Amino acid sequence: MKTLAILKYEWIHFTRSTFKVIAVVLFLIASIYGLHNASNLYNIQISEIERIKAQSKESQAEIIAFYDKNEKGPSERPWVNVNEPFWAIWYSNIYHFKTPSPLMVYGVGQAEQYGYYKRLTIMSSPYDADMVEEIANPERLQTGNLDFTFAIIYLLPLLLMICLYNIKGAEVDSGILPLINVQAASIQSWLWNRIGFYFILIIILLALLFVYGGFLTNIFDKDVNGFFVFLLWTIIYLLIWTAVFGVIIQLGSTSISNTLKMVGAWLLFTFIIPGIVHQWISTQYPANLMTDFIDAQRDEKNKLYALPDSVLQEKLNAKYPKILNSIVMNDSLKQNKARNESAPALANEMTKNSLKPIEESYYQKNNAIKGFNWINPVTLFQNKFNHLTKTHFDDYQNYRDDIQLLVDLQNETMVLDIWNDVQVDKKTYLGYLSTLNDVNK
Repeated sequence: MKTLAILKYEWIHFTRSTFKVIAVVLFLIASIYGLHNASNLYNIQISEIERIKAQSKESQAEIIAFYDKNEKGPSERPWVNVNEPFWAIWYSNIYHFKTPSPLMVYGVGQAEQYGYYKRLTIMSSPYDADMVEEIANPERLQTGNLDFTFAIIYLLPLLLMICLYNIKGAEVDSGILPLINVQAASIQSWLWNRIGFYFILIIILLALLFVYGGFLTNIFDKDVNGFFVFLLWTIIYLLIWTAVFGVIIQLGSTSISNTLKMVGAWLLFTFIIPGIVHQWISTQYPANLMTDFIDAQRDEKNKLYALPDSVLQEKLNAKYPKILNSIVMNDSLKQNKARNESAPALANEMTKNSLKPIEESYYQKNNAIKGFNWINPVTLFQNKFNHLTKTHFDDYQNYRDDIQLLVDLQNETMVLDIWNDVQVDKKTYLGYLSTLNDVNK
């Protein structure tokens, strides 16, 4: 029996199997629903970012108007003087965004668990209340949400199982397998040709879904390479499940026996192993309550501001040695004000130090999760898909790191300009907006 004849037979068998056709339709419906869910989230984030950018420009324009009118600041806040570095930077109204990838249409990952925009001030932190607490990837995998990645990870193996469950088993049950052996070159080639038919069929369905999703967020103009990489990894994932189920069918006998084994394999890899790994990780690396960070934000800052001027000055000199030769350092009348306005920079440094053990615990936890990839392939692919859509924990950690770099830059710029007695004008303010927006400077 030639391959083409086998494939033609399997197509007829598939179209006449109401159960298999319904399974394909339901998978398509779930996938399309997931694609629209994710594209809606993508469009919401893009729209919100554009709205905040416009709002920020309006706020900055109001400050620029003060320079044009030679005014110090809002009339209702007479203590504000935008000609001073402290207030000019405070009113810079700079935001940092995590612009969503158009590939988010294929999976939202942890995008709903974290903030994607942050207003930056000298008092900001990447772990402020608007930057949501970390949720580990296994936890995210267990809670899940109906996006396209969910359909691939969980529903795709089920669809494949439904398509394959009666291959060979039906012939064994009806006693016609010896007849197949006479007609076909070999039972093994006949079996894998039939399995290959469904492998190809599902790839075609996936390709159509990928193309459909790509149009929802205009991927083909923005990240066509990402489109093909994501599709390739999905095919690899499908190939693994096809191989697992194919071996079960080849070594098995009846339809019921093969189906039970395939269901067992699906439960093992999608729920049991990830659940065991999650439980062990939670035991070894319990959730960080961030008590050190809370203490630093509250009690330690109060202690800092209560320090004697001489101690505060020593800390400033150690952190920013360039101020030792500054203009204000030689002006005793201006030192006290400069010291007080520079104190938030020291508070920022204290906050950073309190975050180091927290971030180290996250690093250890994620490394421990990666250590189980060899027995936990579903989580491996989930994390891979999240990386591709830029919705992985690591992507949000990089975003937090960028925020901290920008806050550090704000504080350093502010301190140096305060101690050098810089008088801020429109040109200087525009320079702040340009410099403090760039993480790489």
